[in-house]
Amino acid sequence: MASSTTRSARPARRNNKASGHNNKASGNATPLLWMAFALLVVVLDQFFKIVIVRTFSYGESRPVTRFFNLVLVYNKGAAFSFLADAGGWQRWFFTGLGLVVGAFIVWLLYRHTGQRLFCFAVSLILGGAVGNVVDRVIYGHVIDFLDFYLRNYHWPAFNVADCAITIGAVLLVVDELRRVRRH
Repeated sequence: MASSTTRSARPARRNNKASGHNNKASGNATPLLWMAFALLVVVLDQFFKIVIVRTFSYGESRPVTRFFNLVLVYNKGAAFSFLADAGGWQRWFFTGLGLVVGAFIVWLLYRHTGQRLFCFAVSLILGGAVGNVVDRVIYGHVIDFLDFYLRNYHWPAFNVADCAITIGAVLLVVDELRRVRRH
């Protein structure tokens, strides 16, 4: 039997407030909770995409306001249709990239569970990435339907997953700026 001074070889987790990293779970904020939030983003994204696909024809546009339309378009590339005409390999490249990014984010959620704004931000990014990966696997392209415009200039159409990724990225910047300001 081991003596009372013998400890497990596993290193203890540290709460390093000086670096802004809090590795301890606080309250109910567990990695599973953050992943459930990401799953909610995926479900909302897929719900709205299904509604649009069932009610619109490809290319159809319906005005909602003087600056916003609902439209059904497909994107085989990445943001702003980057590599959309690349010949098909990009489908699997962006699917794989989304899965790698998703796995990295899950690792981050376990590593930084107590950092609520950080975890909220990366959960949004995770949900958005998975939502678009689902499209690529099932349809071979991403379904976009939100079309904002000013006069004749239309911003490239996007979807709920893209919104989640963008909001998550902005929140990551805010989180980092807050962390830097504390030091």
